[in-house]
Amino acid sequence: MSSRHLDLEEQEQLDQLKHFWNQYGDFITWVLIAVFAAIAGWNGWQYWQRTQAAQASALYDEVERAAAAGDTARVERAFSDIRDKFGRTVFAQQAGLAAAKVMMDKGKPDAARADLAWVAEKSSDEGYQAVAKLRLAGVLADAKQYDEALKQLSGMPKSFEALAADRRGDIYSLQGKPAEARSEYLKAWQGMDERADYRNLVEVKLNALGVDPRAQKNNEAAQAKS
Repeated sequence: MSSRHLDLEEQEQLDQLKHFWNQYGDFITWVLIAVFAAIAGWNGWQYWQRTQAAQASALYDEVERAAAAGDTARVERAFSDIRDKFGRTVFAQQAGLAAAKVMMDKGKPDAARADLAWVAEKSSDEGYQAVAKLRLAGVLADAKQYDEALKQLSGMPKSFEALAADRRGDIYSLQGKPAEARSEYLKAWQGMDERADYRNLVEVKLNALGVDPRAQKNNEAAQAKS
């Protein structure tokens, strides 16, 4: 094959490449720009997330230190900071639960209620949200706001249904409604793992209301067989 033929073949390939680039070059360029921008944006987002998490963690540590010292003023300041600056982080939700516990221990139920209400409303994690609602229901029940307490226990995640039933049983007991309390305690007892220590406490509550859940379960099993 002559060198002239090779030159013509190479020229033809170049012409085809030029034609392709003239037709699709702008599109390819914009696609590459979009891809590189997305990569840069993702890296920037990851860096921002890490920075946010580190700063939120530092504030959460301050909440814990203040809680350990029993300094409610410091707890309130630190929780306010993390709530306002990093409210969407898990650290803020953990801080809200920790702050509420300190407030209850120090006889400040209104402050505890506000902290728990914030976690219950703002948390993006259904676990923290459920824990906040359970504790908030207890605070409301202590204040004899029984209807509000019961409202907190609706729509709970499946993994928290038994605990919610137990809390409803407590509220009905405080209201002097033993039949409703027995029904909720039975739901709680039946919904908990047999190895769970807390199940034994629910059983004690049922015994106090004249119910032996183990005997009842055995009777139901015997009737099902017959």
